[in-house]
This record gives sequence, C-alpha cells and structure tokens, in this order.
Amino acid sequence: MIILDTSFLIDFFRGVPETESCIGDEIYAVTTLSYHEIFEGLKRANARKEGEFFRDFFEETRVLGYSLAAAEASSTIAARLHNRGTPVNALDILIAGIAVAEGAGSIATRDRDFLTIAEVVDLDIRLYTRGR
Repeated sequence: MIILDTSFLIDFFRGVPETESCIGDEIYAVTTLSYHEIFEGLKRANARKEGEFFRDFFEETRVLGYSLAAAEASSTIAARLHNRGTPVNALDILIAGIAVAEGAGSIATRDRDFLTIAEVVDLDIRLYTRGR
C-alpha cells in the first residue's frame, strides 16, 4: 500500500503530470492529517468548490487515522531525528508514523522532509518534482 501525502494530492488533482508515475495501479490510502492540511488551506482561502471536491474524494478513499500504534511509530521517528539533529515538519512525522503502523511500504510526495524521515525508518519515498 502507498500513502498519498498532502503535496501529492494537491498536485495530482491540479493535473501535475509527474504524479502519475508515482502510484501506477497500486492500492493507496490517505491520512486524516492530509485531510486536516488540505481543509485548513481551503478554509483559509474560502474555496468552497474545492472543499466539496475533496470531501467527496475523502469519502470514497481509504482514510487512515492516527492510532496508538501510529503514535508509537511516529514518536520513535521523532526521537531518532532529534537525536541526529535533523528535525522535520511534525505533521510529516505523524504521516510517516501512520504509514509504518499500517504497514504501508511507500509514501508518494514532493516533500523532501520524507527523505530525511526515511533515513531513520524503513519507508520507500516516491519523491517527484514538478516540471516547469
């Protein structure tokens, strides 16, 4: 299973072509944290049409929550990063914790913080960059 990170979801639905090669026909899921990040941005922008679109998408997609197992995994990741002196965005650590707890092997993203996270936990990060 592959977790679709927030940056991936935004780019995918904007039609960024580089996202298409990240998932193929694999089983995918999203997280409640991506829901939070997306809707925080939409509410700031008062983007009602996009909000309806994403609500429909999240209702039809497997959404993984932040469980005790995810908290255990993400706290391990955060501690390892702290001990190395390489802190990253806290929400990215929580998303990675969900991925580990749920047995997802990969995260699709353009956020380079996940590469740092993958240095301390076994996750395949499918990083893409947007073309110009």
